[in-house]
Amino acid sequence: MIRLREIAEQARVSVMTVSKALRDGPDISAATKTRIKILAQQMGYVPNSSAQCLRTRRTKLFGLAVSSLTNPVFPRMVLAIEGRAYELGYDLLVAQTLNIPEREEACIRRFLSRRIDGLFISPVYRMAAEARVYKELVARGVPTVLLGHTAPFCNQFVNVETEDLLASYAATQHLLKLGHKRIAFLAGPLPAPWSQERLEGYRRALREAGLDSDDKLVFQAGRTVEDGAKAAYQMINESSDATAVQAVNDLVAVGFAQTLLKQGLQIPEDISLIGFGNVMVGEYFRVPLTTMNQPKFRMGAAAADAMQQLLRGQRPGPKRLEAELIVRASTGTPPATSRLSQLKAVKDE
Repeated sequence: MIRLREIAEQARVSVMTVSKALRDGPDISAATKTRIKILAQQMGYVPNSSAQCLRTRRTKLFGLAVSSLTNPVFPRMVLAIEGRAYELGYDLLVAQTLNIPEREEACIRRFLSRRIDGLFISPVYRMAAEARVYKELVARGVPTVLLGHTAPFCNQFVNVETEDLLASYAATQHLLKLGHKRIAFLAGPLPAPWSQERLEGYRRALREAGLDSDDKLVFQAGRTVEDGAKAAYQMINESSDATAVQAVNDLVAVGFAQTLLKQGLQIPEDISLIGFGNVMVGEYFRVPLTTMNQPKFRMGAAAADAMQQLLRGQRPGPKRLEAELIVRASTGTPPATSRLSQLKAVKDE
């Protein structure tokens, strides 16, 4: 391991001069800095990050906690955050909470033990008004940016989110403009604010169109492909008369679509389907999915911008980014009669 003393001997300067040159000290000439840096690089010198941490009281580490890296919403967010961290000279520690509050707390505590300079969290939403580890983050003054909506247990923090209510409203309007009047909604997890906003956007569009929001057309579907498949079977078993379905996200929509296609229905001829998120699996599905494009990379970049402001001692406001309707092959005009109810009748014979 090359030390400053060895570089100083080769450069025929003092150890202090080498140290200042490598740190871009203002009292060292540009020529001397360049000569010493080139020599250090040729000799294979690697800075001691632990020593730098002691000197600057900064670890140059960010923590990032998301539900799962297999969730297609997160990779582009992570890409944006990691890219900005790299530009700033920070390394990024990544952990998965698996949407389990206890695991989320353990992940955050591990980050704190590494003395991170800042923390990005996609919260594990719960009904409780408080969460111990979030109170601890406030008490410690850790710069924290939430990737998603705030909730009572985490409303003290800066956040970046999608305009979920307006986006869902636009999705429902798209189906209404095509002529659909019986539109089902596949809802997400109850505690999640993004799920609640998407449901409210759907209901608002129906109200403004003069249509009643029928609870029989709202199905709890969770967030996964498997959840979407279960919701499809439930709709079949209940003889739903829906001619269109709006899913809380693209994964639920794909699971729903796979099930109906296996049952012999055609999309959109027999039933229209719209998702939310614009993830790759929806774009390249058998029937390319109409969806709302969630600005994932821009959310990550906005979160990184917010973190920079926090590190400078500033307090940025919340950031809400608009989603854009992307029309593909899965939505069309409604059939004369609902095929879902007919499918139930055929299945019973």
